[in-house]
This record gives sequence, C-alpha cells and structure tokens, in this order.
Amino acid sequence: MADEGSRLVEELMRFKPDRLTANAWAVQAGVSRTIWADLRRHGNPSRKTLEKLLSAAGSSLAEFEAFRIGQTVPKADLKEAGLAEKGPRWRPAPLKPIPLLACRPAGEWGEPGSGIELCSIDPSDLVDRLNRPDSLAADGDAYAVTVTGQAMWPRFRPGRRLLVSPAARPSAGDDVLVQLSDGAALIKEMARRTAGIIELRQFNPDMVFVVDAGVVAAVHKVVGEAI
Repeated sequence: MADEGSRLVEELMRFKPDRLTANAWAVQAGVSRTIWADLRRHGNPSRKTLEKLLSAAGSSLAEFEAFRIGQTVPKADLKEAGLAEKGPRWRPAPLKPIPLLACRPAGEWGEPGSGIELCSIDPSDLVDRLNRPDSLAADGDAYAVTVTGQAMWPRFRPGRRLLVSPAARPSAGDDVLVQLSDGAALIKEMARRTAGIIELRQFNPDMVFVVDAGVVAAVHKVVGEAI
C-alpha cells in the first residue's frame, strides 16, 4: 500500500501548476496543512481533497483517473514534448458514443424493509447512445446508466445519467456500480473492500452495509455524469 500511495502522490504532483510550489498549491486549493502533510506522507487523499487540488490546477478528478489508467497525458507533459504549440492540427476522428443501458428499479437488497435500493441493468437493452468524453476515449467497455431511485440523493438525482468505467480502479470513497451474481446491481459509494466483503454506503436513508464478495460479479467505478 505504501508503494501505491507514493505512486498516487507522484502522479498527482504532475498536475501541480508550474507557477506554484507544492505548499502554495495546497493553500490555493483550500487544503489544510495537516491534510496536505498526511497526503504527501501516506498517499491517502479523500475524494474531496483530490477534487480541490485538481480544480485549483484547472483539471478534474475524471481527468486524473483517466491519466492513471493511461488514457491521457497532462498538459505539462505536452509542453515538454513540444506538442502544445499553437497552429492548425489534424482534427481527430469522432469518438465512439457510449451506450446508455436500461436501468430499472428492482426492489430492495437484503431483508424486506432494508431500504437498500436495487436496480436491474440489461446489457442487451440499449436505450440511447451518448457523447463520449475525452477521458473515456480509450475505455471501449465504458457505459452509462440512468439513476432510477432516491437512494443516492443528494449526490445523484433521479434521472441523472452516470458514466461507468470497468477499466478504472475504484477505491474507498468512490462511487461504484456493483453487479451482483443474480443480475441485480447496487449504485452506492464504496466505503471499504477486502478479499471477502465490500462495504457500501447509500445516502437516503443514510446507511453503511456489507455485501459478501461471493455474490458480487463485478465492481465498476462511476467516473462522472453525462452532460
């Protein structure tokens, strides 16, 4: 985990604005000295901290995650490679659209009255095709689903379309779509994951619950909302 944390900090620092020192970057982003020191020592930033730092650098969490799985190159690297000069360029080919899959309410997970919303996703039921963001240009398996219930309010409103990336690696604090072996799915925040369990959180009603890894078919990261 130490190596992973060090690698994350190294990758994050590549997004640091050239005009700022590392500490000045944290100050501009509104990250406290304690949190900044802990991040650089252990490499365990929260989602909120990452969003603050990347926003102050003129970037985003989606762009950072895409960079981490090898899909994009930070602007600083483009300058070093001499690829950022102005002038006419070849126009890239249009990106392949992202499939919007049918997502329907499927009752509750666990005991009756649990309040843990389930949904049903059919990979063969294509509802629409959405514009693909640049951050998912290399993820051919990315897809989108529509939020059907209130369980993740206020983070996700019903009717919002979520972009899901099977290629992105989810970690604690990320939003995920958990596909269960019976065909149902859970759209929640991942609180913790071990070899035997996945601990998930939903916001309405606010609760944390555990799913046995034996009933999980896949865990895909929610990387953003479709515009």
